[in-house]
Amino acid sequence: MVRAVLFDFGQTLVDSAHGFRTAEKRLQSRILSRLVNVDADEFLACYRQRRAERQHASDFSRKNLAMDLLQHFGCSADVADADVADAESWEAEYWDTVRGHTREFPEARDVLRQLHASFRLGLVTNTQGQGRLGTHRLRDFPALMECFQAVVVAGEAGVPEKPDPRPFMTCLRQLDCSPAQAVYVGDDWRIDMCGAQAVGMPAIWLQHQATRRQWPDTASDVPLIRSLDELLRFPLLSESES
Repeated sequence: MVRAVLFDFGQTLVDSAHGFRTAEKRLQSRILSRLVNVDADEFLACYRQRRAERQHASDFSRKNLAMDLLQHFGCSADVADADVADAESWEAEYWDTVRGHTREFPEARDVLRQLHASFRLGLVTNTQGQGRLGTHRLRDFPALMECFQAVVVAGEAGVPEKPDPRPFMTCLRQLDCSPAQAVYVGDDWRIDMCGAQAVGMPAIWLQHQATRRQWPDTASDVPLIRSLDELLRFPLLSESES
């Protein structure tokens, strides 16, 4: 029987897609403006490759990404103080942009409140670099946060980022539930679905209908929903309530 429902935050409870697109374009422009005689298409291809490599390693720091690209294209053989200062400024601007364009999914608050009446609710989210700046978006949504009995920001306080099993297990311990007594709802295949399944927790993959995004083509028996309100009719949760 399911006793707890755990959630991811970004692109699960809130929509930051426009913010990420805008922030990515600004960061690309900032870095490219520092480079000399670098083809824009070559830069963009390298940017995307290095970003994907870092994300796969759960390194979401845009400062590290910027420094990597500046050095790769020969702007700076050594790390200069000016480079570090600029990269830190670009990262702050990046997350401020994402934060400023983040909105609740319309149904999120009502769904959480209804689930809260029957289940223990937990949140497991990655810092993505935000925690180091003290500006994680979840702090802007107190009405959502008050629904949770446990909140784990992976990447802070010595807790590694998802898909490492430790943030999932930390949240489960705080909710006094085993993995088999909980279900995890998230949007990212590798970080959320694979991370939850690795600790023995069933997962539900949210591919929100309001999000313009290319989802990975992954063969899987993980159930898929297109809106959070589908959770209120989801068989696994409905059976636990009865």
